[in-house]
Amino acid sequence: MKITVDAPAKINLFLDIVGKLDNGYHSLFMVMQSVDLCDTVTVEAAESGISLTCSDERLPCNEKNIAYKAATAFFKKADIEPAVKIHIEKRIPFAAGLAGGSADGAATLVALNRIFNNVLSKEELLKVGLSVGSDIPFCILGGTMLAQNTGGVLAPLTPLKDCFIVLSKPDRGVSTPQAYADADSAHIYHPDCMRMLDACEKGDFENICRYAGNVFEQVVEVPERVEIKEIMRSYGTSLCQMSGSGPTVFGLFDNEANAISCLEKVKKICPDSFLAKPVNHGASVK
Repeated sequence: MKITVDAPAKINLFLDIVGKLDNGYHSLFMVMQSVDLCDTVTVEAAESGISLTCSDERLPCNEKNIAYKAATAFFKKADIEPAVKIHIEKRIPFAAGLAGGSADGAATLVALNRIFNNVLSKEELLKVGLSVGSDIPFCILGGTMLAQNTGGVLAPLTPLKDCFIVLSKPDRGVSTPQAYADADSAHIYHPDCMRMLDACEKGDFENICRYAGNVFEQVVEVPERVEIKEIMRSYGTSLCQMSGSGPTVFGLFDNEANAISCLEKVKKICPDSFLAKPVNHGASVK
């Protein structure tokens, strides 16, 4: 049996660090949005073991890969002997703040659960995902969601209105642990989470753009960010900000022609730039 799953990327419309937990992890308040830029994960039953291949040779195809970790955790929880082949067709840039690895992990879990006759409940699948990566539960469910604590507390919000999203990833990496460490040592301005939540619940696009924010922009240095934002604003973006701990910057546009023109311009700075739209689902079987 072979299952193919679309694995959408995500953007953070809002990201605030609200505290540090006793276990060293950070408690977050986020509004997350799935977009139609996606990887494709194909999973099929095998005779034994876990084998993983990927279209991007830069990514590890062993136990360091999140999809491999997700498969391992699934088989352990389901008490099934590992026997699966996984292939990832990579389109989401990695180390981008777009949850590309988590999306692959989520798709792997969804596919495995389908292959093995839904042996795990949705709640169990989400818990397995959270044990592997904090963004995986959201990537399983997807859409427009409030995510709290370490990512395991999720609540659906009114879907983001239909719009056009330009994603632009500078050619640099960001260390997420270092980003958190820098945030811990800095005096952070916290955006208004309650006004943002109210705007999201009402589906108030204007106020979503007004109250959006990402505290990592205060501590993560991405030199290209200023120029990318200037370009996006020149083409009439309603909101432009960084996603996750970066370095990807996204812009929301009402007008498709403006979004396409903006994309053409930012591609000259960052070849890894894409045009996307919001979607109301996470990992989905094709």
